[in-house]
Amino acid sequence: MSSMHDVTTWEPLLRLLLRDDAERLAAPGGYVEGRVGRGSWSVPTARPRLRPGRASSARDTRAEWDAVGRVRDALEESGVDEVSFMVEAPAPGKALLHLVDTGPAVEPGIGSSRPGALVLVEGAVPEPWRRLPDPVPDAVPAPTADAALLERTLRERLPGAVGATEEELAAVEERLGVTLPEELRTLYRVTRARRQDLGEDYDAAVRTAEAIGCELLSPDRVYVADAASRPAPWKHAAMNAVETGPDAAVQGLVGSPGWIVFGDTGGGDPIALDLTPGPRGHLGQVIVMSHEKNCGAGLVADSLTDLVLGRRVAEGRGTGRGERPPAVARVNGSGVPGVTAAAHPGLEVLAIGAWEGEPLSLEPLVGLPRLRTLTACPGTLADPLEIARLDGLEFLELAPEEWRVLLDAGAVPRGLSAAAIEVRGERNLLEIMDLADEILALRNRPPITRTVIEADLGPVG
Repeated sequence: MSSMHDVTTWEPLLRLLLRDDAERLAAPGGYVEGRVGRGSWSVPTARPRLRPGRASSARDTRAEWDAVGRVRDALEESGVDEVSFMVEAPAPGKALLHLVDTGPAVEPGIGSSRPGALVLVEGAVPEPWRRLPDPVPDAVPAPTADAALLERTLRERLPGAVGATEEELAAVEERLGVTLPEELRTLYRVTRARRQDLGEDYDAAVRTAEAIGCELLSPDRVYVADAASRPAPWKHAAMNAVETGPDAAVQGLVGSPGWIVFGDTGGGDPIALDLTPGPRGHLGQVIVMSHEKNCGAGLVADSLTDLVLGRRVAEGRGTGRGERPPAVARVNGSGVPGVTAAAHPGLEVLAIGAWEGEPLSLEPLVGLPRLRTLTACPGTLADPLEIARLDGLEFLELAPEEWRVLLDAGAVPRGLSAAAIEVRGERNLLEIMDLADEILALRNRPPITRTVIEADLGPVG
């Protein structure tokens, strides 16, 4: 039996929970829940109240750290990333521990013990992650692209730098399956940015970054930033839309087979040469992908030569999306004032948030050709069964009550690739898991498994 299911693994944490949450556990139907992962955890233990002016120390949380540490060791041993749990206390000193293994069809909840998205089609990804770049056959390099000037400038700034060989550059092209632009080949002929080439000159990397305008990756670390290189949970990814206006320099993609990452801002944002530019862009322009966004990239410079010479574009240039209504609409008290106002043929994503008016009808959405994502807060829908008429949905997030209506009527849209349960406030974890299993069963997906461990802990102080 795995140590994950051994009561001794959980005993210290159970003792803390029974002590710190005694009143809550003693109430009729009382329970507590939490999550432990290899890198983080959320457990409802009490933290000591500190005197004013005194900071928390490791001693204050030593018991929690030690208790959680046992579970994390078991996770490591079992090859599991995280586990959710619920604890009940049927009698003093006794605990029922419910361990939840969401399995391969359920994404982890983000910072929560509740399940994330239910993936109803194995391997499915949201539409933006399937989107390929639009062809731009007339795209040409910027007039400022000048490989000879680029090389002279870099050799002046980086005398003695070790460059990549033609064999090394050919190996990069073979690995990536693309031909490197001449500006990028020129850059790497001057310096290949390998730490072992720098010897004991610890400032050389800084000088190289200053000379180029970014932190340069060595040739063996250059990669293609396609959509798969930018993963995101379904619940977040499904809320994005690819929008590229007629005046855009950069296509609003998640990723592209023509985005060749060669550097970094130093803050985790990849910098790439763009071989699939937008309608107003240039072949080989320099773009940056924010690590805080799932979609799109910003224009940095019209060419690699411009980047090195410090000729960056004005912030926000080249991001025009035209006069089209937005593909993502958020209906709430401070956003779009209703479903009718949000509906148009290009609408892809509709999120209905906090709404104080009468529940909303989805009738205006029927027949919209591109609508694929719908999320709705509890109680905002006049008739959840109207969802059955939205034929193109691939992602749906509803509260348990709305899911219950659809399940009981056999009206869950058949085209869904993923689904999610919107949980607000106190809801029993096991009830949510039961509902998730019902939805998974519609597509014969692996269910969530649960293991119950009984523990007799005796007196807990």
